[in-house]
Amino acid sequence: MSQWYQLQQLDSKYLEQLDQLYDDTFPMEIRQYLSQWIESHDWEFVSGNVSLATVRFHDLLAQLDDQYSRFALENNFLLQHNIRKIKRNLQDHFQEDPVHMAMIICRYLKEEKKILALAKNTEEAVGNTLNSVVVEKQKEMDNKVKYIKNKVQETEQKIKSLEDLQDEHDFKHKTLQSRAEHDLNMTNQREIRHEEMVIREMFLKLSVKREEVVRQMAEVLNLAEQIQYDLIKDKLPEWKRRQQFACIGGPPNACLDQLQTWFTAVAESLQQVRQQLKKLQELEQKYTYENDPITQKKSFLEDRAISLFKNLIVNSLVVERQPCMPTNPQRPLVLKTGVQFTVKLRLLVKLQELNYQLRVKASIDKDVTEKNTVKGFRKFNMLGTNTKVMNMEESNGSLAAEFRHLQLKDCKAAGIRTNEGPLIVTEELHSISFETRLCQPGLTVDLEITSLPVVVISNVSQMPSGWASILWYNMLNTDTKNLSFFLNPPPVCWSQLSEVLSWQFSSITKRGLNSEQLSMLGDKLLGREAAGNPDGLIPWTKFCKNLNEKNFPFWLWMEGILELIKKHLLQLWNDGFIMGFVSKERERMLLKDKAPGTFLLRFSESSREGAITFTWVERSVNDEPLFHAVEPYTKKELTVVSFPDILRNYKVMAAENIPENPLRFLYPDIPKDSAFGNYYSRPPDPSEPMDTESATQNGYWRTALISVSEVHPSRLQDAIMPLCPEDFGALSRLIHPTDMDTAMSTAFQS
Repeated sequence: MSQWYQLQQLDSKYLEQLDQLYDDTFPMEIRQYLSQWIESHDWEFVSGNVSLATVRFHDLLAQLDDQYSRFALENNFLLQHNIRKIKRNLQDHFQEDPVHMAMIICRYLKEEKKILALAKNTEEAVGNTLNSVVVEKQKEMDNKVKYIKNKVQETEQKIKSLEDLQDEHDFKHKTLQSRAEHDLNMTNQREIRHEEMVIREMFLKLSVKREEVVRQMAEVLNLAEQIQYDLIKDKLPEWKRRQQFACIGGPPNACLDQLQTWFTAVAESLQQVRQQLKKLQELEQKYTYENDPITQKKSFLEDRAISLFKNLIVNSLVVERQPCMPTNPQRPLVLKTGVQFTVKLRLLVKLQELNYQLRVKASIDKDVTEKNTVKGFRKFNMLGTNTKVMNMEESNGSLAAEFRHLQLKDCKAAGIRTNEGPLIVTEELHSISFETRLCQPGLTVDLEITSLPVVVISNVSQMPSGWASILWYNMLNTDTKNLSFFLNPPPVCWSQLSEVLSWQFSSITKRGLNSEQLSMLGDKLLGREAAGNPDGLIPWTKFCKNLNEKNFPFWLWMEGILELIKKHLLQLWNDGFIMGFVSKERERMLLKDKAPGTFLLRFSESSREGAITFTWVERSVNDEPLFHAVEPYTKKELTVVSFPDILRNYKVMAAENIPENPLRFLYPDIPKDSAFGNYYSRPPDPSEPMDTESATQNGYWRTALISVSEVHPSRLQDAIMPLCPEDFGALSRLIHPTDMDTAMSTAFQS
């Protein structure tokens, strides 16, 4: 098992460590695409040899060229673009110093081993019962599969031994018959009777061996049935449930290769049994007798082997990757009309004879009728290449088919859509079905699988609400055909919803939500009295429909914050500098005993589109804490000025009308510049005035945008309005930066 594969099986906390290990210099994509090639070389040795390092560097570029060619065959423009970019970066960084690249790869591989060792040691030290049970179950299944394969091989040997014994018996029997007909000598007659005794004993052995073979084949089929039951009723549903969680931001879903190994082993065993039965039939045709066990049991064993094989094949077709638009890879199962989406199937039974034999057809809402849907249910046509042939993939040998160019078109022209339905567009669920047929001599099997329900939108503005529906459905339901789910959606308990909310952050950033942040969100959804109850129930309407006191649903508020983080605050969030979700009461409790100028960053509760603000503490003349907060910054302001620059340049007017920055320490006690210095867009302004030549560029004065409040901190209220970027921009274009403070003082005095 490769090191990279082992890493991908670890818990999310170790995957986060792995994610932090790689950067743009040597991105994780290279490790993923070239994992086997990378692990096949001794990079510690390579890093000590300049010539060899140069060779390996060019080998790596050639490997990337091969990947590029594969993606070109797949018409995957995005991955082609990524490969080109990665190759250029590698050439920029390592063309002149390939030894440096070898040293980096060597270090990464060693760090990966440390992560694996840490995971192993932690599991042993903590004695995680759940993981132990999972591992034990996997070992148990591995042992069962190994046992059935051994039994099949034993049967193969017994049939070979039976064939040899039967050939010998047949030869001696015919030889004796010939002698008995032509030799009447008494002495020879005694020899003949002796030979008859020998043949009789041989017949008894033959009969016993036939009994053993038939009995062992029945035992193999019993084992196959038991393993199938575990796979189909236990292992496969577990994988599908993990896939649902992975679709909504949960831990990456793995173990499909393991399932394929198990399914394939059972299928191969059943196919061998079917071949062995044909061999027994040949032996029976050559020689049989009364109460022959082959004659008595052959048909029963054949029917059972075929039935088990059919059942295994039918359940082995899975949706490996659920429907997803490439433009929104982190929001699968929400599809927009007229936009292409992809979906990938896999057959967990990997048999060479099935390669290119299965043609899969995709369709939408195949089984939807008026009885199992709701009034006003929209109907769609599926456009694009909706038929694919399953073939063996080079990467893992799996039998797969990937649909890359499907899209949906609303049947509005047919007058089907009405406005009388009880469900809004983003609550209306649809399913995509896939059908194929396996045809072999004496065997025909129809296979069908359905995707998880999808939400079909016609405008990108519906994406947030559509995603909310996908979250709710996959938290609470495993029935892929329950398209009427939102006619009466059940509530979710807070313990489950809180985990899913955290996933929304960890799936697009490096940090999920901690217990304090979730506690604040629990207060908003459950009320303070019930927030501490993990079993507290939140109805669907409370999550996505009911308007709060600010006139927007809870989820749309969360969605706005996620967008704000992703586009403007990602590094600050990843580095843990944004407290984010904290109530005003909690905020004051945290700041009240801190040094003056201590501040924290939190998200506004009053902005639907997502906004961030900061609150700091000062001291009154009586040494009482005074708390001050500015009006929140939205994407409108943060598009003009970065948030770290706002924090660095923010000013309030002191009593002497001198602007000063009240922000000194990020909670709890981190000096502001130590926390945010790496994010400032330019060096701090020099303390001495710049000369005219350096202060101008192309005939213009240099400008800077800062936020200013016009009253002294001791007279500030809970909300301070910063000077808007437009007004300050107009002012800064007219005034030299070194004169800005004086100009601002004069302006505020007036």
